[in-house]
Amino acid sequence: MNFPFFIAKRIHFTDDGKRRVSRPAVRIAMLGIAVGLMVMMVTLAIVMGFKKEVRSKIVGFGSHIQVMRFDNNSTYETRPIAVSDSMIASLAHLSGIRHVQRVASKPGIVKTEDQFQGVIFKGVGNDFDWKFFQQNMVAGTRFVENDSLPSNQVVVSKDIADKLHLKVGSSFIAYFLQTRLQARKFHVAGIYSTNFGDFDKLYILCDIRTIQQLNEWQPDEISELEISIKDFNQLDALSDTVYFHVANRVDRNGTAYYSQSIKDLNPQLFAWLGLFDMNVWVILILMMAVSGFVMISGLLILILERIQMIGILKALGCSNWDIRKIFLYHSGFLILKGMFWGNLLSLTFIIVQHTTGLIPLDPTNYYVSAVPVDLHLATFLLLNLAVFVISTIMLVGPSYLITKISPVSAIRYE
Repeated sequence: MNFPFFIAKRIHFTDDGKRRVSRPAVRIAMLGIAVGLMVMMVTLAIVMGFKKEVRSKIVGFGSHIQVMRFDNNSTYETRPIAVSDSMIASLAHLSGIRHVQRVASKPGIVKTEDQFQGVIFKGVGNDFDWKFFQQNMVAGTRFVENDSLPSNQVVVSKDIADKLHLKVGSSFIAYFLQTRLQARKFHVAGIYSTNFGDFDKLYILCDIRTIQQLNEWQPDEISELEISIKDFNQLDALSDTVYFHVANRVDRNGTAYYSQSIKDLNPQLFAWLGLFDMNVWVILILMMAVSGFVMISGLLILILERIQMIGILKALGCSNWDIRKIFLYHSGFLILKGMFWGNLLSLTFIIVQHTTGLIPLDPTNYYVSAVPVDLHLATFLLLNLAVFVISTIMLVGPSYLITKISPVSAIRYE
């Protein structure tokens, strides 16, 4: 029989199994654990959700890895690479690769009757993965490519549509400048909104053959290949794999290939997201310390309340360690109770926020319209285990106070 555990249960529970009334300070200790765990859970959920949302939008516009022409061009006016079907197939069969698609881009000026704006036309073909844009479509639908002629339909962002007073079915003239000024008329098939202003202000999706005709490219000539991967955590490793796969290879025109990951193409955005990890660790450490010290005060109060019991147990021959274990078990019950309420409150908030978007945000500043939340089961279990273990370990030292209590003085203690 585990004697310390038995005594701890008798202290914590009455004979009929009901919880006994704790002193206010002990309740504050449980509240500290509950609030601390709730803050840590909600912080992790919000940071993970925010990083996931922003990262998905960056990847949605540019994919995980891009294979392009090896040159020093830093403008939106790209020069082509010729890509064969066999090269695309070889990339698609690499382990960890989910999808490969051709794209071509070209800057242009959109003009309506009373407005004009500079944009980037991103040409996509029948191999394009529309999932991201369909999830963010607010009106209309994607355009359908014709087998014979390039489609004159486009998908524009809500930001561009609002500025140029466009809606589904509207038409506009776009001007392109290369060796000579060229004009094309387009019709709006759909309107998307990702709340990612840096990209929403720029991109219009069109038929890739329109860009190829404007640039006088051949059907196999494109701006870049976009490669999607299955697991973002494998981005760096797969980026190296793709790089070595295309390195030292040239197309039929003798142009060398080059690849970059989305992190390389948007270093400022990913560096900004990386700062959130440091903030999370600071919050976790602070809340863990606060919760631990609150529990230490609760343990000391428990010891002071039971000084006479400690003296009697010592007089009966109990060792200091057995008595310390009684109070550690008792504190463990309090920690578990606090964790229960912390989990209940935090999971309730996460579920409500995820399903209703209860707390809104300004998308112009935060790139999302509501506070995003995301929490994985492994993270949830690991955080709970860490809180319980660390809180318990922090109580081992203060429990050493029991060894300083004399049985004679403790029995006479009032």
